[in-house]
Amino acid sequence: MIKNFSQYLVEEEREVYFTFGRMNPPTVGHGKVMDALAQKSGKADYKVFVSQSQDAKKNPLSYTDKIKHTRKMFPKHARNVMVDKSVKTAINAMVTLYNQGYKSVTMVVGADRITEFEVLLNKYNGQKARHGFYNFKSIKIVSAGKRDPDASGVEGMSASKQRENAQKNDFVAFSQGVPKSMSNPDTRKLFNDVRTGMGLKEASEFRNHLELETVSETREQYVSGELFGVGDTVVIKESEEIATVSVLGANYVIVETSDGKKLRKWLDSVELVEKQDPDIKDREGTQPARYHSGLKKSTKAKRDAHFKKHGKKDDDDSSAYKPAPGDKTAKTKPSKYTKSFKDMYDEDCWDGYKQVVMKKKGKKMVPDCVPESTDLIENWVTDLMNRVGSKTINKDKYRKVAQHIKREMQKGKYTSPEFAAADTIRKFSLDIDAKVLAGMIRKLS
Repeated sequence: MIKNFSQYLVEEEREVYFTFGRMNPPTVGHGKVMDALAQKSGKADYKVFVSQSQDAKKNPLSYTDKIKHTRKMFPKHARNVMVDKSVKTAINAMVTLYNQGYKSVTMVVGADRITEFEVLLNKYNGQKARHGFYNFKSIKIVSAGKRDPDASGVEGMSASKQRENAQKNDFVAFSQGVPKSMSNPDTRKLFNDVRTGMGLKEASEFRNHLELETVSETREQYVSGELFGVGDTVVIKESEEIATVSVLGANYVIVETSDGKKLRKWLDSVELVEKQDPDIKDREGTQPARYHSGLKKSTKAKRDAHFKKHGKKDDDDSSAYKPAPGDKTAKTKPSKYTKSFKDMYDEDCWDGYKQVVMKKKGKKMVPDCVPESTDLIENWVTDLMNRVGSKTINKDKYRKVAQHIKREMQKGKYTSPEFAAADTIRKFSLDIDAKVLAGMIRKLS
């Protein structure tokens, strides 16, 4: 049939908007992205693709269950949530959309991933590769908005928080992460599907958790046992007397002075005199027990000497920051900023990177992630590039391959070099014989 001029114009201008995400499980936050997608698309088509990864830790829902729950949670977007098992990555989605006749494409993502996808999607435009071919006239990446992981409601809800709620059997907190329009039975079904996928039993009795606002940090520390204990030495602020805590009250302590007087004091009226380490308390200066906890007596003495020697150096002297004896065996808790980072990106540092310190970004502190590069990996990467005949001078892709293999082998996911080779070739679209790669993996591991 001969097409008229207007039909040619429609085909020439066909545009589509899409997003791609794990959504494991889907949350009200994902609903916000879909709303933004629909709004930005205007009269153009829009589509939602979800990943097919499944594991107990971060991807408890199967692909089929995820589609089912997503459509039920967001009925107005249900027809736009696509079922296509050939789409496992954003690149696959681009190939599929191109094959459907679209000429221009816009991807809607979180603000933190715009640059990543601008580089990735434009890199393969017009390039034949193992994943297929696409050649759009226009590729745009736009933001669905920023998300604050510490905020309440839609702004702070993440899939990682929902998995944590399911793991704790906290249905009340979990239900706050789904739309109000979702029925209680459907929410319970999603809750139990997540638990089952994590290897936990389905819950028939649900723990109701009510979290009240913090009234006082001092009070919170006291209730959790982090402030005072019976027998602790404290100083009474108003009189500067030294006393010993004898009774812990609801919001007060009873202290006993050296002359036998017992006094009732509010929590902020006394201050803890830091406990001294019994092994080295006679050395010059203060010897806080918490700085030497779990160390041998000889190590404690060396540690104290280290602090005395290096503590006097200037801040710009790099030798002032040498690790003290005992630091290598010390265990530290992640800071609130590190926890915030994990919530926001649903992971620690990116694949192939590790956290070394915290750095300031804007008004916040965030983990400083650097590549995990070693001589072994670098040599292995060079060998791999030679074998696949890579002409690029950018080693990042092949370095990520090496780091991925090492990490999965350490986790026990790859039970043999042969399995590791087959899975890695599929995952990274490598043009190399599986037996050759398996032999290289033996050297790497």
